[in-house]
Amino acid sequence: MMPAVSLTSLAMSVVGGVVLLRIVLSSKSLLFWLGRWWRWAEQRTQAYQSFEIPRYSEKGQENPLYRRAATYVAALPSLEESAAVTLFSSGRKPNDFFLLLGAGHSAVDSFLGARVTWTNAPAASGGAPRFVLRLRRQDRTRVLRPYLQHVESVADDLELRRRDVRLYICSGGNPRWRSVPFTHPATIDTMAMDEDLKIRVRADLESFLKGRDYYHRLGRVWRRSYLLYGPPGTGKSTFVSAMAKFLCYDIYDVDLSHVPAAGDADGTDLRGLLLSTTPRSIILVEDLDRHLKSKGVGEEGESLQLTRILNFMDGIFSCCGEERVMVFTMNSDAGGIEPAVLRPGRLDVHIHFPLCDFAAFKTLASSYLGLKDHKLYQQVEEVFQSGVRISPAEVGEIMIANRASPSRALKSVINTLQQQTASAVVRNSSAGLRLSESSSGRRCEDSATAGGDPSNVGVGGAAMGFGKESIKEFKKLYGMIKLRSGSKKDGVMPLELAAAAAGAGAPPVKVDKDYITN
Repeated sequence: MMPAVSLTSLAMSVVGGVVLLRIVLSSKSLLFWLGRWWRWAEQRTQAYQSFEIPRYSEKGQENPLYRRAATYVAALPSLEESAAVTLFSSGRKPNDFFLLLGAGHSAVDSFLGARVTWTNAPAASGGAPRFVLRLRRQDRTRVLRPYLQHVESVADDLELRRRDVRLYICSGGNPRWRSVPFTHPATIDTMAMDEDLKIRVRADLESFLKGRDYYHRLGRVWRRSYLLYGPPGTGKSTFVSAMAKFLCYDIYDVDLSHVPAAGDADGTDLRGLLLSTTPRSIILVEDLDRHLKSKGVGEEGESLQLTRILNFMDGIFSCCGEERVMVFTMNSDAGGIEPAVLRPGRLDVHIHFPLCDFAAFKTLASSYLGLKDHKLYQQVEEVFQSGVRISPAEVGEIMIANRASPSRALKSVINTLQQQTASAVVRNSSAGLRLSESSSGRRCEDSATAGGDPSNVGVGGAAMGFGKESIKEFKKLYGMIKLRSGSKKDGVMPLELAAAAAGAGAPPVKVDKDYITN
């Protein structure tokens, strides 16, 4: 029995030795211990200098650099390799976790080829917590100031990304700002816009965020202004929300119609509102075209209103705050606006928001219905190629109402577009008939003046022309509806078109009520 026991013990010892050797020779463990040994040797052979960053000054005032250093260190990739870290959740967003360096432990960073060490020094009895920044003495002059500027810049950007965006509105007889949390989920990526336009807008906003030194070098106020114009329902307000989310800027909604008119000539109240806004904000003025035309009576009143708005846009008081983006929206084309309003400096970037075309429709279908392609896309594209347009807001509502069935949603969009096409044809036909009737009346009058018989020239001719043209136009309209809809109900016409035809004097057409769709 003894030899068997000895062999078993020997086998177990060999297995244990192999396992131990495996652990010792593990590549990660070996690299880790080699790294620690190298740092230990380097610290013993190099001259280092340490800089303490306390949380509070001797007078009890909070040190802003400590807050920025804590934010910066929490974002260091090397923090995950530290021996001890503290895990926190922001509580504002799901899965929003961040790390904090444990007391007495260190994290490593590098800048301009120099190695920098951050240590969270534990607070002494009665003392304030502090960070200790440690770097080689020979790198102090070359690295210290640029590195601290880098820390502050990165920390400010991180804090900006984490802050909650708020919407400020003006209320009360004596205008003052009141805020509510702004949680609109829109992003630039989800906007139904041309992809190239999205790229240019994003690049312009990023350039503005990083442009403080550039603007100051040019002697210009760090500010940017945008004009968003297009028909209602094309996404202008949603785009402002996407801008605010991208920039992490608050929104100040300025309603010019609610601002007291006292001192219209100098815009005192508007100036006060502008001065009370904060940096990193979007100043929003909607329906600029309406405000330019609604106030005042006569040329003098319009001139005062124009001066008031121009002073608000780029007067001397508008230059008292930096890091602001001013956004103006219009529901009409920019062509009818005073050129002084549209010039660069007042409105730097003009963005047109058109009605929905097929490309925008596909973006909406991807966002609302999760569709990349569908068998009905070809039919949708054919309808759009006929020139009919619809607002993105109307398309979005149709897709929301039919989100359980993408095919039904697309068919509803097709029916809506076809109805708009038909309505446009009816309107054009009615306009042509009215013109024909008016011309016939003039011919009657001319004939009577000349001494002729108007019944033989004007009235009879008008009646004959009216009936033939009406029947021909509605036959053409009916054929187009039948071709577009692909309906199996031959000889059936939508109810609203039949009513329009009857009102125009066309012969009766068979109507099937089951054809009507929501």
